[in-house]
Amino acid sequence: MTRHSATTSAARLRAVIIDNSLLLVAGTLAGLAWANIDDSSYMRFSRAIHFIVNDIGMVFFFALAVKEIVEATLPGGALESPREAAVPILAAAGGIAGPAGLYVLQTRVMNRPDLSAGWAIPCATDIAFSYLAARFIFPRNHPAIPFLLLLAVADDAIGLILLALFFPAANVSLAKFAALMIPAVAVSAWLRSRRTTSFWPYLTVGGGLSWAALFFGGIHPALAMVPILPFMPHAKRDLGLFDRLESDLPDTMNRFEHACKVPVQFILLFFGLVNAGVQFSSVGMGTWIVFLALLLGKPIGIVGTTYVAVRSGLRAPGAMSYRDLTVMAVTAAVGFTVSLFFATAAFPPGPLLDETKMGALMSFLACPIAIALGRLVRRERTL
Repeated sequence: MTRHSATTSAARLRAVIIDNSLLLVAGTLAGLAWANIDDSSYMRFSRAIHFIVNDIGMVFFFALAVKEIVEATLPGGALESPREAAVPILAAAGGIAGPAGLYVLQTRVMNRPDLSAGWAIPCATDIAFSYLAARFIFPRNHPAIPFLLLLAVADDAIGLILLALFFPAANVSLAKFAALMIPAVAVSAWLRSRRTTSFWPYLTVGGGLSWAALFFGGIHPALAMVPILPFMPHAKRDLGLFDRLESDLPDTMNRFEHACKVPVQFILLFFGLVNAGVQFSSVGMGTWIVFLALLLGKPIGIVGTTYVAVRSGLRAPGAMSYRDLTVMAVTAAVGFTVSLFFATAAFPPGPLLDETKMGALMSFLACPIAIALGRLVRRERTL
């Protein structure tokens, strides 16, 4: 093998690992293995770096999620036209209400009010893994793929709001929050007015003040870049989610993504390692409540809301059958990353957290289920 071919193969392998979030999978598997081999040493390690990973490192993960939401509202983006985006956005709302409602219903039927705080855990859709499953199931240009991406982006946007409103990290102090957030936003707006093209001032000054505002205000500081990132100069048009040409764009927001893309994957590796380490014996009622809320609540909410929206006169982008829609909705049931994050926000360390984490991890099973269903999909009337 020549040096050039070896370099090319290494670059391709690196792209596969980064693009498919395989470091997150590796961290998750390592955490599971460690917790089941030596739980005490795993817990010491997890507690030692939990704050660094979840409260600081995940700032960059959520920043990249917000970047996709901001760009989706630009000309050419999936959220540019409210009329075209209406059905997927409503489907995202249904994909949150469905699993949340089913989760609450199960806790009441099973008489488990102690689990009720985790209602938001099954609301999440993991963009990367859902997209990966959808690409495997549907042809490249199938309308189910952009529908899923738009739904997942809207789902993330709603999820960030839910995290800020319903899962405070400590006692909320609006005075402390405002005292630091107002300067954070003002500085970011000033940087934008000065046409500052480096992302570092937005990150360090605006982001730093925002992180302090959230931390001392009692809101989860991982959301620090959410109010700051929209001020970064960005492209005038959206090329589309996961478009490889974005990395070549010179605007500040895309350079920020390019600089953070690989580091974020290593952050996710540690996120999986720190948060996914639960013993297999921790499977309990909370596990099945989360899993069923995701696997059943997501498709029911998405398909049901889409049906009502279409019957009301709205039109879904592309021509999809209801069978395609159902398969796509099952792929959206992969919660994983954000579901784990919601679990750690909803419950303190203990049995309830471990049970619900296992439910979030089991949502991976939505992928093979969706693939099996996809093989059955053939022809059906269009929406």
